[in-house]
Amino acid sequence: MSSELNIESPARINVADASKHAGELVEIRGWLYNLRKSGKIVFPIIRDGSGLMQCVAVKSNLPEPVFETLKNLTQESSFTIKGTVRAEPRAIGGYELDVADAQLVQRVSEEHPYPITPKDHGIEFLMDHRHLWLRSRRQHAAIRVRHEIVKGIRDYFDSHGFVLVDTPIFTPAACEGSTTLFEVDYFEDEKVYLTQSGQLYNEANAMAFGKVYCFGPTFRAEKSKTRRHLTEFWMVEPEIAFADLEEIKRVAEELILYLISRVLENRKEELKVLERDIAKLEAVHAPFPRMSYDEAVKLLQSRGSEIQWGGDFGNADETLLAQGFESPVIVDRYPAEIKAFYFQPDEQRPELALGVDIIAPDGYGEIVGGGQRIHDLALLEQRLVEHNLPREAFEWYLDIRRFGSVPHGGFGLGVERFVAWVCNLEHVRETIPYPRMLYRTRP
Repeated sequence: MSSELNIESPARINVADASKHAGELVEIRGWLYNLRKSGKIVFPIIRDGSGLMQCVAVKSNLPEPVFETLKNLTQESSFTIKGTVRAEPRAIGGYELDVADAQLVQRVSEEHPYPITPKDHGIEFLMDHRHLWLRSRRQHAAIRVRHEIVKGIRDYFDSHGFVLVDTPIFTPAACEGSTTLFEVDYFEDEKVYLTQSGQLYNEANAMAFGKVYCFGPTFRAEKSKTRRHLTEFWMVEPEIAFADLEEIKRVAEELILYLISRVLENRKEELKVLERDIAKLEAVHAPFPRMSYDEAVKLLQSRGSEIQWGGDFGNADETLLAQGFESPVIVDRYPAEIKAFYFQPDEQRPELALGVDIIAPDGYGEIVGGGQRIHDLALLEQRLVEHNLPREAFEWYLDIRRFGSVPHGGFGLGVERFVAWVCNLEHVRETIPYPRMLYRTRP
């Protein structure tokens, strides 16, 4: 499809950089997103992964084979196109390309056309074609916001004295409830589990480095089909030596505010594609509303919840609790009975754990969970017995309390739920490229 025009090798650019090349002859490589025809002019829209750009191909300005091939391109065909960048406020991204030449790479067959069309498709069909659905504007925008959040997480911790220390995916014991573990056959009949959290190892890391974080995939075998749950998700987990509950709350709040500001600064176009009400994100501010578990239960009961003191918050309770708040709600000091074995008890009321959850507005639920850890050896040994946990699997964890134990704490922030809230997405399945859910492991 190459023309016989003697076009010198132009600069190869990304669509996102078009504004830097106005008036210049450039080359763009990508795929056909859409095609509009108007007599002797065709308007192919090319997408290259960085953005979309409308191209203007005029028949009288091009060799016949070039124009005909552009005119007959099929959706998602791949091609290279050359032309001059021109400012056009009405066009996608504010720039157009006046076509001078083009070359086909691969034309999608009309006998087997691209399966995702502008018509409405059911969610199961789209999830079955997730590997292709990622090319759509909304999905593309959501993943780019995810990218910004992931980069922001790393930038925040890296610039605040934290050291990234990776923790294992295979673990010999549960961090939290053993009923949500994925068991894996290891060597010589040994059983191990896919990690629920890197926290226990991170506590050891904090005693070596002071302030650390781990960031990677975690796995929960919860048989849940709610819009908030995945069986495989990504979580960042900071852990801080010489920290109490108040320090943990401060860092979590600061991180959330930093991430919101990053997205607003760098991803407004993506938020526009997602039709996100930016004013709601701009309204998130410090200090976040704070309340104790006791106060939260009373508030829920006043709003019609049947929860009683000692019960854990369900999805409906979290949604009800955050109603009327513009910023996430910080709830602390939960009953120890509903928290994991490693939480430090409140000195004034030992029946309470120094744990904290941060609950997002608009029904997105808990986005941060953490707190202060037990630093006393005898108390931790007692908790292992009370929770029927195998001591031999935790001997290394007890060592942290034997050799220079200090008050410490941390939290986990789940990336997918956080992205869902920021993007105002209906379901977390759209916040990760290939979601793993109760009944979905493909593609």
